[in-house]
Amino acid sequence: MTVRYLIGLLALLTALPAMASDYPLSVRSCDRDITFTQPPQRVVVHDVNMTAMLLHLGLREHIIGYTGFTASKHRDPWVDAALQGVPPLASRYPAIETLLAAETDLFFAGWNYGMQVGGPVTPSTLAPFGIPVYELSESCSWVMALQRASLDDVYRDLGNLGRIFSVEPQADALIANMRTRIGDVQRRVEHAQPAPRVFLYDSGEDRPTTSGRLGVPEALIEAAGGRNVMDDVSASWTQVNWESVVERDPQVILIVDYGPSSWQQKRDFLLRQPALKDVQAIREQRFIVLTYLEVTPAVENALAIEKLAAALHPQLFQGVVQ
Repeated sequence: MTVRYLIGLLALLTALPAMASDYPLSVRSCDRDITFTQPPQRVVVHDVNMTAMLLHLGLREHIIGYTGFTASKHRDPWVDAALQGVPPLASRYPAIETLLAAETDLFFAGWNYGMQVGGPVTPSTLAPFGIPVYELSESCSWVMALQRASLDDVYRDLGNLGRIFSVEPQADALIANMRTRIGDVQRRVEHAQPAPRVFLYDSGEDRPTTSGRLGVPEALIEAAGGRNVMDDVSASWTQVNWESVVERDPQVILIVDYGPSSWQQKRDFLLRQPALKDVQAIREQRFIVLTYLEVTPAVENALAIEKLAAALHPQLFQGVVQ
């Protein structure tokens, strides 16, 4: 997706006519229902991907602060440009006092995306202060039983945010655009068999951090015509052993452009490891690089699927501009 295309899409979305939600309204957030009597006006949002969701929905004026933007998280320049004038409130997780001082009327976050089970900032600890929390759907696996991550989680969040902020036409347009683009990819790869084996490498030297079947990369890889070699791991973002990577013999390694190390440094680290020398992806040096924003739940997941599919099945995407 080019910057010009993105700017045009954002302009179209913000120009769509408003469709007022009926208040009070309730939406489902993980295993809870939360009720709103009006659109939130003072939103604190955690992390790059959730912030980008709000920006795509044209909600920049509702964001009064953001958290979790560490220097090591790759984000597109348009996100930083859109946030000019909005203060960072915490480089990592916020404290209750931080949210109170900002007079927050909605905290948009997730489990291990701004909140931790048993931690100081949770929906239950913020409730006495009148601060509602909308939880990122992918993260709900930390507090309730789920089978696997799905792109429906992303569509659900966009739809719920559309209702909460009374911008349903913008949400519907984003969802429709994602569905169209992803559907085009799925039609191209549906008969491509066998699905290439993909290992996601986020970081880690003694033990690699990757994503199991409860993280959105599972859905991205599947939609792109691949198979996540860690799809038997009932976890989202987690650590595994190098032995399990060798046993599964991935054909392609997906490197996340995130963290203090560049993706090139991560690639070179993998190539130097004696234990991995017989892994097919290492022998053939087949690597795919996606940004943090692309592999976490976001509108950019459509672009991630397009990039993944073109790399996994280049013969099916010849002449297709990514």
